[in-house]
Amino acid sequence: MKIVKQQQAVTHEIGKILDLGGLVIFPCETVYGAAVDATNKRAVGKLGVYKQRLFGKPYSIMCSGQDMAEKYANLNNQAIKLYKNFLPGPLTIISSGKHILAPGVESEIGTIGVRIPDYPFLLKLIREFGKPLTATSANAGYKKRPYTISDVLDNLSEKQKGLIDLIIDAGKLPHNEPSTVIDTTLDDPVILRQGTIRFTSHNSILTRSEEETKNCGKELWQKFEKFSSQRAIIFALEGPMGAGKTALTKGLAKAIGIEEDVVSPTYNLELDYGRLKHFDAWRMQNGEELENLGLNGLINDKSIIVVEWADRAAEVIRKYNEEAVVVWVRIKYEKMENERNISWGTL
Repeated sequence: MKIVKQQQAVTHEIGKILDLGGLVIFPCETVYGAAVDATNKRAVGKLGVYKQRLFGKPYSIMCSGQDMAEKYANLNNQAIKLYKNFLPGPLTIISSGKHILAPGVESEIGTIGVRIPDYPFLLKLIREFGKPLTATSANAGYKKRPYTISDVLDNLSEKQKGLIDLIIDAGKLPHNEPSTVIDTTLDDPVILRQGTIRFTSHNSILTRSEEETKNCGKELWQKFEKFSSQRAIIFALEGPMGAGKTALTKGLAKAIGIEEDVVSPTYNLELDYGRLKHFDAWRMQNGEELENLGLNGLINDKSIIVVEWADRAAEVIRKYNEEAVVVWVRIKYEKMENERNISWGTL
């Protein structure tokens, strides 16, 4: 493992390391990342070992511009508008892939996330290299975001450190949020993660009965069902006592195909309905209790998760923004006794 200061790094030499299947730790406008040649099967496998990542979790790629991106992704009109308005910048745009990258880079359903970083050194490197690089943070799974090289190395095993060929040290990076992730493969773009670039992604509906609240749960599932084969989905429900959080969960469960009668898990903390895992944070002292109930493993298993009283465990839930689709659902009482305003988004 070699460490060089960014001002001393030579992009041509870095390209040689990448061309040989090397793994490079690099700075960008968000955090330190881990890059390999996204077209090299052996290099992508090496990155998977480094990240301790289960096969099937895709990687985004970094390109030097839209022209390079179009070699690997099919850009529709929605994507092209986002490219023109926001890139280069901290935005990852998901499109359908052309299936020519190394196995494990595209998602299991053939989509690919593309970044064009707003970082001149990195753009020059990718342009000279002529191929996309993987775009993933340099931290091991669920460790702190790496804004310094010590943030990276202090949380790695000796085996992981041994997989690194080169570290480019740019000092302490600004504490920016990770890139925003937006999926453009649906009729309406869906925000999977809010980052530095923030989009409004709220929808709302007024319900006047428990049955209508259940139907809202069905609508939510229809909107996010596609992602169930790619990532875990967390429906984080907020709202006062009796507002309808369990009723909405019943609608979600029915849409998923669960025949069991869904009840409130207040006294159990958790209930298991097969594909759906149902938690209640009302009696939890802190979000760590949610972790102790096996949330990490459920995320890895791409489970469908509902958390009632999610505001009590918000810090822990947001920890998984990069690994899961987190949908925040807020239920409020309206003027009439039977009316509920239900809004949802990824903020």
